[in-house]
Amino acid sequence: MIILKLIVFHFFAIAFFSLTSLISYYNDRHNMQGYGERLKSNKTSLTIPYRILSQYDLWKFWSSTNSVGEKNGEKNKMIISASRRTDIPAFYTQWLLNRFDQGFVMVRNHFNPRQISKISLEPSVVDCIVFWTRNPNKLLPHLHNFNRYPYYFQFTIMSYGQILEPHIPDKETAISVFKQLSEMIGPERVIWRYDPILLSKTFDIPYHFKAFNSIASQLKGHTKKCVISFIDLYKKTKRNMQDLPLQEITDADVQVLAKGLGEIAQRNDLKLFTCAEPYDLSHYGIFHSKCIDDKLISEITGHKLSISKDKTQRAECGCVASIDIGAYDTCPHGCRYCYANSSSELVKKNMALHNPDSPLLYGNLEPGDKVKIRQVDSYLSVQKKLLRN
Repeated sequence: MIILKLIVFHFFAIAFFSLTSLISYYNDRHNMQGYGERLKSNKTSLTIPYRILSQYDLWKFWSSTNSVGEKNGEKNKMIISASRRTDIPAFYTQWLLNRFDQGFVMVRNHFNPRQISKISLEPSVVDCIVFWTRNPNKLLPHLHNFNRYPYYFQFTIMSYGQILEPHIPDKETAISVFKQLSEMIGPERVIWRYDPILLSKTFDIPYHFKAFNSIASQLKGHTKKCVISFIDLYKKTKRNMQDLPLQEITDADVQVLAKGLGEIAQRNDLKLFTCAEPYDLSHYGIFHSKCIDDKLISEITGHKLSISKDKTQRAECGCVASIDIGAYDTCPHGCRYCYANSSSELVKKNMALHNPDSPLLYGNLEPGDKVKIRQVDSYLSVQKKLLRN
């Protein structure tokens, strides 16, 4: 009887520890933490699930590659994304300057808010910063603060107006700021984004041709690259745009748009690319893009950068791995097609918690938060060490 109880206890122990480890793995995947490193550093409490993973060869799979492309114990490839989730240059300039001045930032896990990553921002571990913005005007006087870092900008200019973009600077103002930025850092480091493209009774295909041509002709010589995409109707996007009937973008629409936009881009000395789109539009001179672009970073730094695709992004996305330091539901631009905001009320709530001196974009560290130091290293420095050896 005692032996039977021991067998039952052993069975439930295996099940319990395996389940808790897999849950922890799921959370770590979303927090971009290495599950393999956790197991190797905590084998005492995780011996049973470690053996199970080893038995079924899952340990080798999980420990060799995680969600940000870590392989065989290498540290993360340190490209900072600031940010796909919010417009840091437009609304959080002082916070950004403080973070780089103090040399670190903290980011809450969107899926598990109690988990916080502490990330070094020292020049020795940052290969590049990619700024995403609709209005970097406040950041321009402070660009000298980033002289120790390679960086470039993804700068979105559309022409939807107050209907869809209630708090965006008008098109002419945005173009003026774009030109100023380009003159400061060079046209190859300021990428124009014309996205997302959506279709409605008001914003039809001729409208896009006219708007795109107007912006492209004014930006001629101030950028070398433009990125387009077609709207993805996420659940929150549908909710935020429910009073504006959208037309489905058909494959035929994509072909017509690509042909027309490709011709306009060619006339204005622009190379045109798509962002996370499945279509092959190369016959129109339009190719797939990497918004987090290892090739461009190599050109900026003068060093070849070989880095894997970001596995946390969609299959069609060509971006290489990066660390995003922004937070969802914090952008007050109010673009109704935006995937990063759930509601304007939540944005207001989160912005009220913003403290420029906090290591977090909004709020402060709270009791119960678990801070993990993100093990990072410059990928360029790793390659230089290998070349010297």
